[in-house]
Amino acid sequence: MPHDETFRLQVLRDLAILDTPPEPALDDLVRTAAALFRAPISLLTLLDEKRQWFKASFGLAIRETPIDCSFCAHVALGETPMVVEDAQLDARFVDNPLVTGEPHIRFYVGAPLLSSRGVTIGALCVIDTDARHVVAETELAVITKLARLAIFEIESKH
Repeated sequence: MPHDETFRLQVLRDLAILDTPPEPALDDLVRTAAALFRAPISLLTLLDEKRQWFKASFGLAIRETPIDCSFCAHVALGETPMVVEDAQLDARFVDNPLVTGEPHIRFYVGAPLLSSRGVTIGALCVIDTDARHVVAETELAVITKLARLAIFEIESKH
């Protein structure tokens, strides 16, 4: 399916989820992802035109970042998880302000939030400040399943 940004943004707007209060089920989901990966940060991000907004977060105090420095925006271009073992060695992210400054991302794994309408509205991700050079297929399967649970939860309530 070709990437249609206008349609993707309409699907996101139709959910009426941006800038809404925290939801316990989604907060639990990001905590679970962080625990399973033994990572200090986990986020459920939604991507609009200019920012990635964190519907749920664990280990990060900010609620959004500009889209141009978003790792999750890269995830939204595909339908499978994206792994960055060491952001300081990845040409896409080496100069990213989230790598060179707070929160000093080194490791990232994110699974797309693929809506029932066939577009990715964001990502569920796990972040570490240390590089990791082994990600098991089982870990990728788990984060993919958690992302499916997240989109089910979002679509069932919004």
